[in-house]
Amino acid sequence: MPDDLEITDGWVIPAAELSERFSRSSGPGGQGVNTTDSRVELSVDLARAEAVPARLRSRVLDRLASRLVDGVLTVTASEHRAQLDNRRAARERLAEVLRRAAAPPPRKRRQTRPTRGSQERRLAEKKRRGETKRGRQGRFEQGRSE
Repeated sequence: MPDDLEITDGWVIPAAELSERFSRSSGPGGQGVNTTDSRVELSVDLARAEAVPARLRSRVLDRLASRLVDGVLTVTASEHRAQLDNRRAARERLAEVLRRAAAPPPRKRRQTRPTRGSQERRLAEKKRRGETKRGRQGRFEQGRSE
């Protein structure tokens, strides 16, 4: 497994800036779960990392603010029974989180006017709805006696 974590073509986090912790995982595995440290916590200090490009740093920190603890982003993986598989899963998860955070914001929608047809359909529906409600008012013709 390569030590450096490639986020995009121009953004790689060196292994020195990543921190891995291993602990016991819950889930399947029987007695092996109690003895093997297969759960992986992968952390990177985004606030101090040299690898985060300056043009992306503020965007990444703003978008991930709710997930950061003192500027450190941590992801965990424990879905696999093998530690190596969990390490791969944690690295993929961290790369995906950082890719999404670094993505440029979507373009603003340019406002357009409603079409004449849509305006007419809206008004026709309002009229139909009003007729329906008017029919529910229970006003019966008085003065008719048989």
